[in-house]
Amino acid sequence: MALDKQYIRKSGEILGSVTTGFSDGSTVVRDDHDRIVGRTSDKFHTVRDSAGRIVSTNSSDTGLLIPRKK
Repeated sequence: MALDKQYIRKSGEILGSVTTGFSDGSTVVRDDHDRIVGRTSDKFHTVRDSAGRIVSTNSSDTGLLIPRKK
């Protein structure tokens, strides 16, 4: 299985990227500077930040990790 990277954009500006296709069902979320801001797990339905702290349970929404531009 191949990894798939999609970019998150707003008004033509890149806010971050989401990489899927890992064998464990996780997704890696990166910011606009390509730094990892967190991971989601479809298996456990959790979202964790870059330090490994749980951001959300019962959800694997990558939008919780995308940095908001002012």
